[in-house]
Amino acid sequence: MSYRDLATRPALTWSAVSVGARMPVAMAPLALVFLARERPGGYTLGAVLAAAFVLGEIVGAPVLGMRLRAERARAQLAAGLAGGAVGFAGLGVLPGAHPAVLVAFALLAGGAPAASAGGLRTLLTELVPERAAAQALSAESMLMSGVWALSPAAVAGLALGVAPEVPLLLGAALMAASVAGLWLLPAAWGVGGAERTEGSRARVLAGAWPVYVTGAASLTMLGLAELTLPALLEQRGIGVGWSGPLLAAMAVAAGLGAFVYGLRNWPGLLRTRGLVLTTAMAACVTLVALATHPVAVGAALCAGGMFQAGATVTRNLALRDALPPGALAAGYSVMYAAAGAGYAATGSLAGLLLKVMAPSSAVLAGVVLILLLSVVGWAGEAHRAGRSAHGGAVVAGAAGGVPVPPERTAISRRRDAQGGL
Repeated sequence: MSYRDLATRPALTWSAVSVGARMPVAMAPLALVFLARERPGGYTLGAVLAAAFVLGEIVGAPVLGMRLRAERARAQLAAGLAGGAVGFAGLGVLPGAHPAVLVAFALLAGGAPAASAGGLRTLLTELVPERAAAQALSAESMLMSGVWALSPAAVAGLALGVAPEVPLLLGAALMAASVAGLWLLPAAWGVGGAERTEGSRARVLAGAWPVYVTGAASLTMLGLAELTLPALLEQRGIGVGWSGPLLAAMAVAAGLGAFVYGLRNWPGLLRTRGLVLTTAMAACVTLVALATHPVAVGAALCAGGMFQAGATVTRNLALRDALPPGALAAGYSVMYAAAGAGYAATGSLAGLLLKVMAPSSAVLAGVVLILLLSVVGWAGEAHRAGRSAHGGAVVAGAAGGVPVPPERTAISRRRDAQGGL
């Protein structure tokens, strides 16, 4: 297994399509703030528009992801991305419209393409050999780290240097281009297991709840540090202007961490590996809360970013093991929504804690809570794995036995073949 397995025309085409689909999403929250800031009550309206966009994502990802069908993947992804392009275009063309109209466009821009992340990730793993799945997911993480690192600077430069609506118009153009790019990729992914999971899709997805919990916990751990970083810097007497460079360095470190993760096959069970990485990330965030020098804060953030990248790839691999192929795109979408909801909840938690305690104490309290959630998710994964290992054909439930999908056995064999992951 090697990154050389990804150096193919389909994989490179996928990368271009993915950037077109995801960069508008990374640009949107800040772009919406710039769009509204010159209106009366502009920052409040900008926050409302950004919240509407995120709400659209959180609701749209599971709702639309559940409806993704492998045999109609291209058409469904294209429809969602086209709807998102319309939403971005509406915001950019009508910046002075009534706030209700702007909120509607923001909801459309966030919700319509929300299932594309899961669908494109599933498509990527179909474009590469099975042995290169970890490298493919690591490469995706590197690509997205670059997108999220570049987006704030691009938005600020275009909004301040050209016009506030230009970032949103660029987002519309990128998303529309990604729709066209889909026709250079396969129209569908493997459908062998899809038909067998149609009637039980919701139950199958619900069975992977521990992966969603641990995934959301690991993704929101550093989110807590990001959201409280300005207050932390002020508490330590460090200039708030350090926030931008420190977060940019963290994004670059996350890309490096994803690259390193994909260089080899790491030992240990996926669930244990994920817990170790999340615990290491918690230690880094704790150091962020306690550090008194900007260099120390930056080093802790960068180390945390590297561990987070590894934890993210581990969670994606764990979800591949937990779900049959026909439900994988929907599972990725549900995990995307869980991470978004967790990030939003983290923001609310941080706001509440900052009212009653110092920023450093708020971060430490949040770390303890998120780490507890990680342990709960790990225990759930261990219980599910132990139940499957005993070879029962039914799963005990409140309503009686339910047959285990036949794909699960094949997935377990695949996991064992990958070296005890």
